[in-house]
Amino acid sequence: MADTKREIERKYESDDSGLPDLTGVGAVTAVLDKGVVELDATYYDTPDERLAATGVTLRRRTGGSDAGWHLKLPVAPGVRDEIRAPLSDTAPDDLTALLRSRVRDAELRPVVRLRSVRDVRHLLDADGRLLAEASVDAVTAERLTGKGGLAQWTEIEVELADGGDPAFLDLVDKRLRKAGVRPSASPSKLARALTETAPKGKKGRRGDGRREGAQPVTAGDHVLAYVRTQRDTIVALDPAVRRGVEDSVHQMRVATRRARSALRAYRALFDRAVTEPIGAELKWLAGELGVDRDREVLAERLTADLDALPDTLVDGPVAGRLHARAEGRRGGSRPHLTGVLDSLRYLGLLDALDALFTDPPLRKAAGRKPSKALAKAVREEYRRVSGLVEQAIDTPPGHDRDVALHEARKKAKRTRYAAEAATPALGHPAAALATSMKSLTQLLGDHQDSVMARLALRELSAVAHAAGENTFTYGLLYGHEERRAAAVEEELPQVWKKARSRASV
Repeated sequence: MADTKREIERKYESDDSGLPDLTGVGAVTAVLDKGVVELDATYYDTPDERLAATGVTLRRRTGGSDAGWHLKLPVAPGVRDEIRAPLSDTAPDDLTALLRSRVRDAELRPVVRLRSVRDVRHLLDADGRLLAEASVDAVTAERLTGKGGLAQWTEIEVELADGGDPAFLDLVDKRLRKAGVRPSASPSKLARALTETAPKGKKGRRGDGRREGAQPVTAGDHVLAYVRTQRDTIVALDPAVRRGVEDSVHQMRVATRRARSALRAYRALFDRAVTEPIGAELKWLAGELGVDRDREVLAERLTADLDALPDTLVDGPVAGRLHARAEGRRGGSRPHLTGVLDSLRYLGLLDALDALFTDPPLRKAAGRKPSKALAKAVREEYRRVSGLVEQAIDTPPGHDRDVALHEARKKAKRTRYAAEAATPALGHPAAALATSMKSLTQLLGDHQDSVMARLALRELSAVAHAAGENTFTYGLLYGHEERRAAAVEEELPQVWKKARSRASV
């Protein structure tokens, strides 16, 4: 069974002088020599090295205290989640499953072998607690594919102890720099190995056919760059969703909505026969991701409302019913989501997004200057949301207004994402519109949450009444939600007035 460790480390170039004395750095009172270990690791990747391209590493390592399979997923610069599994001849299924969004039907094969002679030091405080591990690694890298060669180097690695304060690494960094030690130019040993053992003339290229560092020029370039970012986010979040990492489902859902909104808002730039089926699949994925998220948000909202009531106003097992409703509907959600992410439909969507970038279905309008083509599309999206908001404001309170506000919210969200995609080209006007649409969306989202909360409370009240329970508390909560919705409707004209004043794209 795999386990996970948060790895926070920094790497430095090293010369013959080795590791400077780190005694006195922060709380370090002793530097303990832990001896030398020999490590032998084989790294696996696809033939086009798509794992390395996104900072992901999968290795089988022997030697040291943690021999086994290690999958490292980037979290932030210098921070990775290392997922470990016991040593075996082939990569464990629970690790390769976390790579499915990247690997898909490609083959995982050995690409690099790294052998390291590691001289280890423990940095201890006055109580003997481990603050960090510092090591000097003499590395020999051998490329196992193509006509690559060998490379050798020495580096210093400083890894924070579990639960340590990352600020401590800043202090170590200051001491190392003062001693003339400089940060490594490569983020990992594998990255350096791939660079230094690459066949002559081989150039880095993304798997979607775009050269690294290419900047968008045309209107089509800008939209594709935005959608590509969302695709990358979906792929990067896939392992986190499978592992149940907090907020990962929500973030993946947002990325699918952003990609779909951009393709719809800028549909005049692309062949719709290609983009509309992709949009339909993005909508499907967002729906699969959203079911339990919406229920979770609703449960949190009602629970907070209940907790705010005095105990004297809580009559009956209201908390228990709220909890049972949330847990009952959540049951089986993790296996369901894993099934979605393993499905041919989902993997086909990722393939279709890749194809969108390798062979963009551009129309003539996509080649125009972004200042005109993008601005025109953003203005059209704003015109749509404007009409819906005005209609909702003019509609009497009640069901019809609730529906109108919900539709306005969806269009405001699409306008926000369209403005986000255009911001690199249009600058401040698009950014300001995106900000105002975000505020509008949040306000209308609170209103829609109130609508859904009242529906849930009526359902819970009916069940409680049938069970012979007092429904007084449900009525109180319902009235509270009515007042929240009314407050939103009262605030809306002012928020909308402010949003209109920013609509200068």
